[in-house]
Amino acid sequence: MTEFTVASTEFQNRAGVYIERAAKDPVFITKHSRPVRVLLDIDEYRKLRRNYREALYASELSDDHLQAILTVELPAEAEALNHEMTEPKIK
Repeated sequence: MTEFTVASTEFQNRAGVYIERAAKDPVFITKHSRPVRVLLDIDEYRKLRRNYREALYASELSDDHLQAILTVELPAEAEALNHEMTEPKIK
């Protein structure tokens, strides 16, 4: 994937050209030589959103989410990972 950069004024003047360009590669739009926006093909954007994960602190979880975590049924294969939870013994 090739990066393509355009100044915001140029983008405003020829938006149609850059919308077409974004079908192939992301178009980075700059202001004062610094990237401020990225124009992406819709399928690429959807792929990024589908893979998006948000990390939270336990204190940020709702009571319902905490309860779900505490009561979840783990698959039998998960038992094989319990050894990862113990501290290694220093010899």
